[in-house]
Amino acid sequence: MLFHKNGVYYSSNIMKVIHIPSYATYPFFKKFFNLTNKNKARLINTFSVLTIFAPKCIKNNRLINDYYHIPVSTMKRYNLINNVFGWFSFAVAAIVYLMTIEPTASFWDCGEFITSAFKLEVGHPPGAPFFMLTGKFFTLFASDTSQVAMMVNSMSALLSAATILFLFWTITHLAKKLIYSDTEQEMTLGQLIAIIGCGLIGALTYTFTDTFWFSAVEGEVYAYSSMFTALVFWLILKWENRADKEGSDKWLVIIAYAMGLSIGVHLLNLLCIPAIVLVYYFKKSKNVNLKGTLIALAGSLFLVVILMYGIIPGFTKVGGWFEKLFVNGFGLSYNTGALTYILLIVISIIWGLYETLSAKGNLNRAKVAFVICMALSGVTFIGDNILLWIALLGGLIAFFVLYKKISFRFLNTTILCLMVILIGYSSFALIPIRSIANTPMDQNSPENVFTLASYLNREQYGDRPLFYGKTYASSEKRDANGRLEPPVSEKQSFDKVVKKSPDQKDEYIVTGTIPTYGYTNTMLLPRMYSTEDRHLLGYQIWADIKDTSVPPTMFENMKFFFDYQLDFMYFRYFMWNFSGRQNDVQGQGGPSNGNWITGISFVDELLGRGPQGNLPPDIAENKGHNKYYMLPLILGILGIAFQLTRGKKGEQQFLVTFMLFFMTGMAIIIYLNQQPFEPRERDYAYAGSFYAFCIWIGFGVAFIWRLLKKVLPETPAAAIATVVTVLVPIQMAGQNWDDHDRSDRYTMRDFGMNYLRGCEPNSILFSMGDNDTFPLWYAQEVEGFRTDVRVCNLSYLQTDWYVDQMRRQAYDSSPLPIEWEEDRYHGDKGQSAYVFTKRDIERLLARDLQNTKESSAWAGRVNYADYYDTQAFKDTMEVSDVLNILKTMDNYAPRNPYVENGIIVPSSIFRMSIDESKVDWNALGTRPKPEFIFNLGDNKGGIYRQEMMIIDMLYNINKDDWKRPIYYAVTIGEPPLRLTTQSMLEGINYRITPGIVDSTGVNTDVMFDNMVNKYKWGGIENPKVYLDENNLRMCRTFRLMFDRLVTALLMEGKKDKAIQALDRCMEAIPANTVPRGGESVSFADAYYELGQPEKAQKVIDEILYRVDGNLQWYASMKQDLMINCTSDIRDLVNTEIQILDTYQRYDKARYEAYLEKVVANAELFMSNRVSFSDRSHPLDYLMRISMRGLYMVESDTALRKDAETKIERIGGMMQKYKPELLQKYYSK
Repeated sequence: MLFHKNGVYYSSNIMKVIHIPSYATYPFFKKFFNLTNKNKARLINTFSVLTIFAPKCIKNNRLINDYYHIPVSTMKRYNLINNVFGWFSFAVAAIVYLMTIEPTASFWDCGEFITSAFKLEVGHPPGAPFFMLTGKFFTLFASDTSQVAMMVNSMSALLSAATILFLFWTITHLAKKLIYSDTEQEMTLGQLIAIIGCGLIGALTYTFTDTFWFSAVEGEVYAYSSMFTALVFWLILKWENRADKEGSDKWLVIIAYAMGLSIGVHLLNLLCIPAIVLVYYFKKSKNVNLKGTLIALAGSLFLVVILMYGIIPGFTKVGGWFEKLFVNGFGLSYNTGALTYILLIVISIIWGLYETLSAKGNLNRAKVAFVICMALSGVTFIGDNILLWIALLGGLIAFFVLYKKISFRFLNTTILCLMVILIGYSSFALIPIRSIANTPMDQNSPENVFTLASYLNREQYGDRPLFYGKTYASSEKRDANGRLEPPVSEKQSFDKVVKKSPDQKDEYIVTGTIPTYGYTNTMLLPRMYSTEDRHLLGYQIWADIKDTSVPPTMFENMKFFFDYQLDFMYFRYFMWNFSGRQNDVQGQGGPSNGNWITGISFVDELLGRGPQGNLPPDIAENKGHNKYYMLPLILGILGIAFQLTRGKKGEQQFLVTFMLFFMTGMAIIIYLNQQPFEPRERDYAYAGSFYAFCIWIGFGVAFIWRLLKKVLPETPAAAIATVVTVLVPIQMAGQNWDDHDRSDRYTMRDFGMNYLRGCEPNSILFSMGDNDTFPLWYAQEVEGFRTDVRVCNLSYLQTDWYVDQMRRQAYDSSPLPIEWEEDRYHGDKGQSAYVFTKRDIERLLARDLQNTKESSAWAGRVNYADYYDTQAFKDTMEVSDVLNILKTMDNYAPRNPYVENGIIVPSSIFRMSIDESKVDWNALGTRPKPEFIFNLGDNKGGIYRQEMMIIDMLYNINKDDWKRPIYYAVTIGEPPLRLTTQSMLEGINYRITPGIVDSTGVNTDVMFDNMVNKYKWGGIENPKVYLDENNLRMCRTFRLMFDRLVTALLMEGKKDKAIQALDRCMEAIPANTVPRGGESVSFADAYYELGQPEKAQKVIDEILYRVDGNLQWYASMKQDLMINCTSDIRDLVNTEIQILDTYQRYDKARYEAYLEKVVANAELFMSNRVSFSDRSHPLDYLMRISMRGLYMVESDTALRKDAETKIERIGGMMQKYKPELLQKYYSK
């Protein structure tokens, strides 16, 4: 149907219009206007088809060229098209993520989060109760326990897809305001394509970003947190569209509710507030200016402070005051005060809403109700300073008294927002509810309002200075006499009293005090504050610190901030996502690992990434080597340019997007104040910032469209801009797929189960870190595997709440044999004790007396009994006596000149007798011995709760004749209480045993059965399965255990078993999935020893493929880069020397050829000032190997001369590069 109005013909069926005046002079149109309306409409439809399917046929026709600019009445269809493409983006993301999710739990915190969701158990502070609840819902769809992790991972995948959906709608909302003016009557087809193109490219790009994809396929909180970030930002844009309509405030209430819920997932969502406030300000203000913008930003930051430091901690703080008043003051039962407090908050909110909604409402009463609501919710109780509380409360009251323009609407909306935030925050009630149920995983045991407050405030992790505080050179302030000054403030910890009878009344007592001392050498914005040795080394590297005893200058402080915290810990991650990534190995600042790249060779070489022409295997074959050629970055920069050149509206949009970008990225960097050498990469924390940048990437399409419009008609320009830029997410998908596809990977589950598989029934297994604890918890709690084994985390055993839990039955596992009265280890009691020995006292006395007396000989004749109780301090003590001191004596300090207060254990060697006749020595794999010795060592200054509990456990296990097995994981590092000589390796666990341990330290029968028959390998033999650095590290640990097993079998003469173990290692952990390094050279040795040289050479060839390729790359570097790679070069050269040693013993022909190569490599790197450790210097090894070669060819004159020539060459190198090493050989 074609109709005519005001000089314009309208075609209703395709909703197109033609302005007659533009074309009235053309002969074509003279004929056109003589047609019937029906035929005119058909003609327009024909042009539409030609435009889409055959634009080249008509591109030179002026009529058709003008036709491209014909407005298209598509506003009625815009919402439908926008929704369709939004859900299309969701579908793409959901399909991709569901295809690539890990089918079981992942390493790090995922096993813990999945456990907390499946059984609603209490995870690490500050908890994620809303994640737990929704995760629990998803686990209900699991067909069996093995599918639980997949269901939680699927939740992350779908929530991540929802994030992409909201991102698409966010971009199209913003793009529509800049591309399509509200004053125009209709939206053109070109504008429509450009807007949808912006949304599609921005959303798909974020779909395939490295960081977001990583979080989307595992059961962690960051995918959920990203969804909330996307949701609340999209909601404020929905409000912006409806701000002038009645009832628009409901969108603000919904935003507040979403933020309240998000607190139960992660606090990152609160960082959206500044961007949200700016949207509100720009919409509501009639006169937007710089002053108003700054005030809005300041107000938004104050809102963040109110939520993070007011409501979230304040709720439990005020609740604690009520609880202590009602229980300790009024003598009522536990939780009476907390319930009263909650009731008062509910009443005050209802009162406030009544006063603001009812016709009988009174403004003054509403103001009073409002102030009460704010005070009770903790808004006015930020921090721990009473003066600040009074100032905030007084300021709030003064505001309501003096400011007369406060409306019922403002009060009602604010109270509603507070109410829904508290409703969302109430999900944390789940934490104490489940803690009271004593779930097997109950971290920090937050059973009451006080322990819940400590849990929410993450007190166990300590504080970091933010705006003002100490540096690494600071120390506690002391008075003129050298005594520590009183603390500036003290924070007391409260908990329930440990009742000694059921009739004892309820009471809260002080269980600990956290003092805050004054420090010397404080500074503004301290970035370098840690005194740990490894952190001090990092400060020296990153800030060029020369002397860590001297306080840093502000320049050095800011250098560390910009070079490490901002550049390395944020900008590097940013460029991973939008430029390219070198590999998936954690970076420490060197040129070979963890850096960002462009994929453009000469640019990467300029960036210091080394030669790009012939990349080494560790980079070229790493699945994390991803190249985007900076295309996403360039597109984002173009998007920023588009926003900034679209007038005032564009500038406002840029500021809003920038605040989202800044607050979820660089602001987090400032807040976290990170230290050097983080245990893992932290890019997941900044996903919100990368989300914001993808908004600009979307606008990059609009920028290109605007450029193309200058040479092309509007519609094809939009289509071309979209089609061309879609190559960016396609490139990212192609590059990132292989290192984000976790399908068919079961390593975390199988490796965790392997720890448990090797344990005897009802045993105890000590673990330490995340990746040797959480997999075990997951296996037991979720899949119900080996619940008879009690997993005990040694870092948690230092806490009283964990000791409580270990003393309880858990599933099929008996309580740990800890026989302490509960009140003896709670709070500060039983936390630590001094270890002070006779040797310590007499050594210190001799030193002090020698310093104070003229004759040092006099000090040697002193009667030490005059200075300390020589009977109390002993060389060796019975364990029973040690435990008696620790359990019963609050302040046992025998007379001595150094320690007056505290508990002293007056020996460092403890013994306990063993009833040899009752111990099953065959089961233990050791030979009988009548005693068990704990030797803490000469430098042991104290003993801590975890060690006390281990001693008590072993003492009680000994009383039971060692019937209960006790193990510790090989990954915990230093064995507890230096029990190396009392440990037998049985796989990836050591078993603590009495008796005399075999010289190999390996129970070969048990370990062979575990490693060869019982252990499972999680699919690592499949080359299609992606193994990241963390998985590879675990695989190499298993290789090392195979090495220990094979070595022990050879020492015992069990050659058949040694071959089986070797072959099983080659099959289970192949080189094509887990590249070989120095840890595999011993396998070649073993194969040679067993008469299988072909297998030995295959192993060496696999090692050399990587070693040679990497060394060639390092050798082609410039000297400064080569020096920065010293650690990697050392490892590779040492591996070469190991192989050389093997060749010398088993393959003389290869030895001669390889020796020349190794010597040449060593000389090359040393000539370029690559330093080697004195203890493992390659020249030292080469000299020893060459001299051994000389002795081996003593009867052959020609070979002897050749060997002497090599020794002379190596000696010459020593003289040149390490003369002190040559001196060692001269002395021999």
